[in-house]
Amino acid sequence: MRRLGIVIWMVCLVSLPPAAALSAAEAEKSKPAPAKKPAEKQPAAKPAKEKAQPKAAPKPKQATVAVMTLGGDYPEGPGAPGLFAEILPSLRSIIGRIDAAAKEDDVDALWLRIEPLAIGRAKIHELRAAIARFRKSGKPVYAELSSGDGSQYLLAAACDEIVMPPGGMLLVPGVRAEVTFYKGLLEKLGIQFDMLQMGKYKGAAEPFTRTEMSPPLRESIEAVVDQTYEGLASAIAEGRGMKDYQVKTLIDQGLFPAAAARAAGLIDRVVYPDQFEEQLRKELGADELDLVTDYGKKKIDTDFSGLGGLMKLMQLFTGGKPEKAAKAEKKIAVVYAVGPIMPGKSASDLFGGSYVGSTTLVKALGQAADHEDVVAIVLRIDSPGGSAVASDLIWRETVRIEKPVIASMSDVAASGGYYIAMGADRIVAAPGTVTGSIGVVGGKIVLGGLYDKIGLSTEVISRGALSGAFSSEAPFTPEERAAMQKLLRDIYRQFVGKAAQGRKMSPKELENLAQGRIWTGKAALENGLVDELGTLEDAIAAAKKAAGLKPDEEVDLLILPKPKTLFEQLFGSEDVSARVSAELERLAPDLAETARRSHLLRRLLSEPTLFWMPFELRLR
Repeated sequence: MRRLGIVIWMVCLVSLPPAAALSAAEAEKSKPAPAKKPAEKQPAAKPAKEKAQPKAAPKPKQATVAVMTLGGDYPEGPGAPGLFAEILPSLRSIIGRIDAAAKEDDVDALWLRIEPLAIGRAKIHELRAAIARFRKSGKPVYAELSSGDGSQYLLAAACDEIVMPPGGMLLVPGVRAEVTFYKGLLEKLGIQFDMLQMGKYKGAAEPFTRTEMSPPLRESIEAVVDQTYEGLASAIAEGRGMKDYQVKTLIDQGLFPAAAARAAGLIDRVVYPDQFEEQLRKELGADELDLVTDYGKKKIDTDFSGLGGLMKLMQLFTGGKPEKAAKAEKKIAVVYAVGPIMPGKSASDLFGGSYVGSTTLVKALGQAADHEDVVAIVLRIDSPGGSAVASDLIWRETVRIEKPVIASMSDVAASGGYYIAMGADRIVAAPGTVTGSIGVVGGKIVLGGLYDKIGLSTEVISRGALSGAFSSEAPFTPEERAAMQKLLRDIYRQFVGKAAQGRKMSPKELENLAQGRIWTGKAALENGLVDELGTLEDAIAAAKKAAGLKPDEEVDLLILPKPKTLFEQLFGSEDVSARVSAELERLAPDLAETARRSHLLRRLLSEPTLFWMPFELRLR
């Protein structure tokens, strides 16, 4: 009631009493009418002045910066299928994200946070090429290094500017190759490697048969280190606008705090990330800066509730949604050969290693050859070789395909990795690719001494003069050694002959480049073992040209072999292996690496002959 009374009282205040209103009207009528004046011409009425509308406040200008973190390993290959395809790292996916940012009009700059990298020079070359393509769009690229080694800095030097916090360090002491020798350890254990090789530079077995490098192996590795060092100095000089001799002087100093690195001209700014962010905002002429972290990286929707969630879960297990319809009528097939080469199907092992199975790769090449829309094939190789027989089967498939085949080399394409490339119509390598190693090695592990130490004894009943050739009980007899040398010699001649045929050289010319010697891609080009230096993109361009397509003609890529679905990974034999490998890697990374190599060696030595490079070579 109280509220109602207040409302009524307020209404009364704004209403006039009826009597007062009437008297005022009557008084107005009783006034005498005023005398009429002659009509005066009234000036035309001015149009009412429009009330000026207040101007809207200008919207703040916003600049968008794509931010990506580069670090760890970026494996070759098609990557994971389905919903995981965009979030699991691969070289192909990270380059695709950089290229997408270059084409996006809303992206004003690229900010790369470069962490420790576990990739070789060829993959760094691929990433540098992607950065160069971004810079061609007219947008700047900034590299952020909290601290950086030679590999990180080589990538950063491709950017417009390099930024480091005050507490950062730049560590560029040069190039180093390490070869670990196990002979002394094996002798203590009573284990012997009885190995034979064809080619004086074919040092794949030396870590197990010697305590130091042989002169030929040292010569070969020194050449690779020299060429890698020159490539490092040249790339830094180009990126930083210096002379080669200036860069080499700085490399000899090697270790720089952030301030000293800036004073030497190796980096551009010494600021914390938040300070750089504010500087970048001003330089881009923006009121606001939109930092898109992990630009282009898709996230998995983990809500699996309801019917929609069940459908997402099924997609996750079975490889995702059906492939989108092709944009172009013609396709280039990209067939990946990643890892040691072995007979049979491709697989992963207990220690996290992956293998190129000849059966799997031959099938993939056949699918590409038979696909009616595929006009050319790119064979992408990242392999140090392996089984001689498996390598030859893959080579045979490349030479019998009638469509153009272009080989594209990644970090390593040596020995068997070179063998499967030499049947291609054209070979494209990166300047830092390790290739060549045209030679053969074979032998066995002799465990008789170990058996004696631990009290094992063996009795033998045999028939045939060479029945013990591959027994682990004792080294080769003179007769067995002679037979094995003859076998290796024949295989080596086949290798040299097929390489000479593929490179259009005489066997004698090719022999001078063989002998098991490894080459960088740059040296391989100079000696005619490859046709050009470039990236995977360059190899695809070469495939288009070989197929008679125009450079700008649109094509789709057919990636082979198809990656396994999550269902196949979870319920295949690799699942337990992957989990054991991951746990071992987490607890004892050095032990995991030793175990992986030992397992790999055991698998390799189950083959009588190998096309294998010195896999203990580490370039740092």
